[in-house]
Amino acid sequence: MPVRPIAIANRHPRLRLDRRTVARVMATLDAAFPQAKIPDGELSLVFLTDAALAQLHADFLDDPTTTDVITFEGDAALGTAGEICVSVDTAAAYARQHQRDFSAELTLYLVHGWLHLAGFDDLVPAKKRAMRRAEARAMTLLAKARVTPRFTLKAAK
Repeated sequence: MPVRPIAIANRHPRLRLDRRTVARVMATLDAAFPQAKIPDGELSLVFLTDAALAQLHADFLDDPTTTDVITFEGDAALGTAGEICVSVDTAAAYARQHQRDFSAELTLYLVHGWLHLAGFDDLVPAKKRAMRRAEARAMTLLAKARVTPRFTLKAAK
């Protein structure tokens, strides 16, 4: 299976990331779950502030609240696999509040978005449980493959 092109846009002013490892996360998921319904084509990953993701949430889903991940489906005819938009601020706050590793939390958001593109849903309890199991499997797979991106936040000025 060919590796799909990955476009990474870091729109968070303090986030530092290793783009190559982030792209490897997506390639590892694609390879591990070949039955996923994700169209061929470029996959876009966007790292945003809470305010920017809340604006997308308002513009596209009529909900102005902050959220962790928004996923937009792609179109094979247009050569796009989809777009995963994640809130760096939400990941940092959640990690801090729950004594979790920030890099692991942000990686989980990428996994969550990828699973949405693969056809998983988390709006009803039974489907949400299935998605949580798939997230756990994916995170374990990434850890075993030693594909864990390192994300850091520069100190605020």
